[in-house]
Amino acid sequence: MANRFIILLLSGLVIVAANGQDEKFQPEWNVGAGFGPAFSSVSFEPNSALSLGGKISTENIRQYSGGFAVRYITEKKLGLIAELNYSRQGWEQYFEPNQSGEASPYQHSHQLNYLELPVLTHIYFGNKVRFFVNLGPKISFLISDGEKMNRALSDELASGNMPASFVTHQYYRMAEKKIDYGLMGGMGLEFRTDVGHFALEGRYTFGLGDIYNNRKSDFFNRSANRVISAKLTYYVKLF
Repeated sequence: MANRFIILLLSGLVIVAANGQDEKFQPEWNVGAGFGPAFSSVSFEPNSALSLGGKISTENIRQYSGGFAVRYITEKKLGLIAELNYSRQGWEQYFEPNQSGEASPYQHSHQLNYLELPVLTHIYFGNKVRFFVNLGPKISFLISDGEKMNRALSDELASGNMPASFVTHQYYRMAEKKIDYGLMGGMGLEFRTDVGHFALEGRYTFGLGDIYNNRKSDFFNRSANRVISAKLTYYVKLF
């Protein structure tokens, strides 16, 4: 009985040792291109000393982003991704219905177009099909912006009849800060095939910077981007 136990123990040790002799992990470089839809908004926090109790509510506006990626898988289950993306962001303002419940006649939106540089830690599990998490900082450079408003709003602004509590500081005002920064996080699935790797990911970007100046004398304390997006990236292995 003891001999059988020893044989089984030695057999188990041999199996464990054999499993530990798998081919050593080889770092992997990938390059890729990705594209997908996005829904963006801006979180506004007016300076209470200047806003007379007014506030701005925004709705998600449908956008898109896309660009190129370089991924370096440094070790098992861990890697690093650097991207260069063109990202359309901005907001659409939500106007409260009037007292009778009718929809507001006003319409306003503001478009922000960025070049975006995320640097993300890549954590994955699996082999041919991988679940992954990406997380890290990003910095963005504003390349253009513009706004749209309908005739009803522009006429009302020109008349000067807006209530004092109605926030108008964001109208006819382009972004005052050209550099934005924040945190980006996402998770998804990657399918590794003979013709390349396909990574489908959902992301959320939390802006830490502001669009407008936020000194004590400025109207906005916060004016930060918020983005929910999906992205399909196609990677090919370099070496």
